[in-house]
Amino acid sequence: MVASLLLAMTVGQSQAETVRVVTFNLLHGGPWSGLIGNGADLNERLEIVVEQLAALRPDVVALQEASVGGKRGNVAERLGRALGIEWIHAPTTSQVFGIGWLDRTITSAIRFNEGPAVLSRFPIVSSEVVELPRCVDRLFPRVLLRVEVQTPHGPLDFHSTHTSRDDCQLRRVAELVGARRGPLPAIVAGDFNTQESADAYTDLLSAGFVDAFRAVNPGATGPTSRQQVYAARSTASRRIDFVFVVPGATGDPRVLESRVVLDTPRRRADGTTFWPSDHYGVWP
Repeated sequence: MVASLLLAMTVGQSQAETVRVVTFNLLHGGPWSGLIGNGADLNERLEIVVEQLAALRPDVVALQEASVGGKRGNVAERLGRALGIEWIHAPTTSQVFGIGWLDRTITSAIRFNEGPAVLSRFPIVSSEVVELPRCVDRLFPRVLLRVEVQTPHGPLDFHSTHTSRDDCQLRRVAELVGARRGPLPAIVAGDFNTQESADAYTDLLSAGFVDAFRAVNPGATGPTSRQQVYAARSTASRRIDFVFVVPGATGDPRVLESRVVLDTPRRRADGTTFWPSDHYGVWP
């Protein structure tokens, strides 16, 4: 999913600063795609992603399923270089068992690693990767990648994550973000594998998280997942990708615009239709 957000932030008596944000799940193609196959035509899909992100010109991008492998290289780095912006990646496959030598052996053997990433036009000042609890899916490590970027109005905490259907992970995300409340709002974006009807979603709202898309689209469905990459038409049916805004200590953020993006397929020369991912993006 890609989320695009125009966020107006007012700090003290200064003028509002607008930050444009996108979140997008890239679809890596599975852990064996480092050895066999082509990751659902990953290289061609990345071409589409670069084209559409370049047109959107976001300030900060949260990526999920950003992979590293033998033939594909480092996907986050490739996108960052293609767009001319900074990047940082937090691989998680190498944390499956929590035993260093074993995890390194496995990822080396399958030539694959993946995890959330961040692309930024603003300078990246610092970063932190926090492992999330595995209360349900024990063999699927999940992390919260926090990046501090330097905006014209000061440092902004931006987070990218890809959680399981695991309420305890979302509670931990809320705790981590709440513990670092700065003057500017924090932004938490990603594939949460959770719908609005879930208790975990309601808990995030209760913790002060503002769903950017829902704030300006109260009646829209905005599905972002289950798009079939080779389908002739849109098949997206669930909204599980979100950009959340968490107010800072000074000034209240305003969501100016939010819409589904990265939802346009490419028409191939043979007449077939090809989508950027199995998710759409959200702007912001």
